[in-house]
Amino acid sequence: MTASVVVVGGGIIGLAVAWRLAQTDRAVTVVDPAPGTAASHASAGMLCPVNEVRYGEEGLVALHLAAYERWPAFAAQLEAASGTDVGLRCDGALAVALDDDDLRALEQVRRFQEELGLPVRRLRSRDCRELEPMLAPRVRGGVSVERESSVDPRRVCAALTVAGRAAGVSFVDRHLAEVVVRAGRVCGVVLDDGGELCGDTVVLALGAWSATVRGLPAEVVPPVRPVKGQILRLRFDPSSPPLTRTVHGLVRGRSVYLVPRADGELVVGATVEERGFDTSVTAGGVHELLEAAIELVPVVAELELLEAGAGLRPGSVDNAPVIGPTAVEGLLLATGHHRNGVLLAPLTADAVASLVTSGALPDEVAPFGIGRLRR
Repeated sequence: MTASVVVVGGGIIGLAVAWRLAQTDRAVTVVDPAPGTAASHASAGMLCPVNEVRYGEEGLVALHLAAYERWPAFAAQLEAASGTDVGLRCDGALAVALDDDDLRALEQVRRFQEELGLPVRRLRSRDCRELEPMLAPRVRGGVSVERESSVDPRRVCAALTVAGRAAGVSFVDRHLAEVVVRAGRVCGVVLDDGGELCGDTVVLALGAWSATVRGLPAEVVPPVRPVKGQILRLRFDPSSPPLTRTVHGLVRGRSVYLVPRADGELVVGATVEERGFDTSVTAGGVHELLEAAIELVPVVAELELLEAGAGLRPGSVDNAPVIGPTAVEGLLLATGHHRNGVLLAPLTADAVASLVTSGALPDEVAPFGIGRLRR
């Protein structure tokens, strides 16, 4: 079997890359036994270039903002190509603090965001409750962020699969066994059933599993680890939503977020655990999330619990993505997106397509190759 480009990994990153590459008239094949069912399936789908800023990650701000600006056009194109509503909501977001200590911590973050030139607005307790009446009266204050949105990653992955097939992408429902490298260049992949798939370009988009790939020289293996996140999904009456926008909360030092969807789903997440490839759902994880969510929005206690799950974020050493070429000719990386895989999907897809067609990465993506980690 022959393909011009083999994309290994069918999460939101791999699917977006495959769709964009197919639009450049490449023959593209995605290798994944169950596309869209791993980390992308568990994700809440927040597009948060502001609230996800962390100390020491200032270099990611421009990248995240560039990705955020791509989402409206990307969503419109994807919906037109697939006939699927991807659930894009551009309602902004609200970060709130439950007690005085939380408020001081939130204020530190707000000042940091303002130093980076990010648009945020300080709110009093009353202001927060005017925006979201279901917030607990104890909420001490908050910060409003207009440049934040959300999508439903499950719908996005389904739409990317449909759009990809329509554009000519082929899907092979097998696991990867190894990448074939000869004389310093990639030749294709071997599947877990022994079958071979030839290709002059291989895009490694395996998320948390990217460092487990066999057949690669050590210097091109991306140093990516799994970071576990437990997450909940609840059901509310769409005619009476508990929230109208994404809410990030600090509850006695613990972080929680609540993401409402138009169809009546409320996503509550997420834990951050260094547990290797463990995807078990624990009583402690569920309790931690529900307790924090109910303290912020008491009506959450009355909602139906639909699902408790866990996903594995692909984290790099500096929590930044690993995108670009490697020392093996034809082997490209699109992994390590950690908390922001959904946000960065359109930008990553465009970057990989640019690399394949022109040999160059966009300026905002160029600093995030594997070379920075090897140094």
